[in-house]
Amino acid sequence: MNRNDKTLLILSPGFAANEADSTCLPAQQQLILALNKNNPSVRIVILAFQYPYSDQPYQWHGNTVIPFGGANRQRVYRLLLWLRVWKKLKELKKQNAIKGILCFWYGECAMIGKKFAKRHGLTCFTWILGQDARAGNRYAKWFPPKSGELVAISDFIASEFEANYAVRPGYIITNAVTPSLFPETIEARDIDIIGAGSLIALKRYDIFVEVVKQVRQIHPAIRTMICGKGPEQEKIESLIKENGLEENISLVGEIPYTEVLRLMQRSKILLHPSSYEGFSGVCLEALYAGAHVISFCNPKTAWIRHWHIVDSVGMMTAMVLELLSDTATVYKPVLPYDINDSAKEMGELFFSK
Repeated sequence: MNRNDKTLLILSPGFAANEADSTCLPAQQQLILALNKNNPSVRIVILAFQYPYSDQPYQWHGNTVIPFGGANRQRVYRLLLWLRVWKKLKELKKQNAIKGILCFWYGECAMIGKKFAKRHGLTCFTWILGQDARAGNRYAKWFPPKSGELVAISDFIASEFEANYAVRPGYIITNAVTPSLFPETIEARDIDIIGAGSLIALKRYDIFVEVVKQVRQIHPAIRTMICGKGPEQEKIESLIKENGLEENISLVGEIPYTEVLRLMQRSKILLHPSSYEGFSGVCLEALYAGAHVISFCNPKTAWIRHWHIVDSVGMMTAMVLELLSDTATVYKPVLPYDINDSAKEMGELFFSK
């Protein structure tokens, strides 16, 4: 690399193992691609701490990815990982004109990134993305941040972080949609309800099953599906069988990101019963796909068209019934945030000086 080139280092717990790996942190993938588009003269190097489970650098859409294969091992292995990352950062600093460091989540990446940036007089920002804003983040306690070095993904996350750590992030840069990824072909909306995400307890797909069970009493032929995999899969499968919903709910597993977007374009409603969210990319994508979104979590203080916030399972069920029963319900794309705008805002933090 040319020593005069501007280089942005991105520190992340994990990253796509290759260009075909569309399901690993899709929001972060799209932000980086948009940063490439809006800052063509900037080199981006991504340091992935835990995943992929490899230590061989590779190219991803013209960006260099350096994995460390940490595999979430603890104790001495974690310390050795941090030392390896620090050594690599020093090498990169010698070889490149580092413009700044962007860390995903306020965790070990932020700890290492902050310390290295301070040691070498570099700009460093951390994008707070969700779980890291909750109480109990040891890194936020051990290494208290300053407002001006924090970027929250939503109003809710900014307020949550402030409530738990008495520091309000100085910037809010939202998750966003990449419009060009959506097929232009208009397909029939033959899926009544879709769910998408990891099958973990936090996402509460048992509520998804309960809502479909109740709605089926009015709409016996209701067709729904859940895209994703995870440790709760057997539990969800059991609930579907117990309630005789095999003909109404399909579990399609983990499928390519672009295929999920296509399924969203065929769907009327995205049901998102998660108990906690930073700013769900799935919800934003469903809106742009023309579906209505129903969720418990409200990421923004401003109203977003076709996004319905409810506070109980009963209200969620009632909203589904209202939308499906009303022949006047409009299913048209809504674009609250474009990824190019988010990338421009993120780029200005590093490149406007």
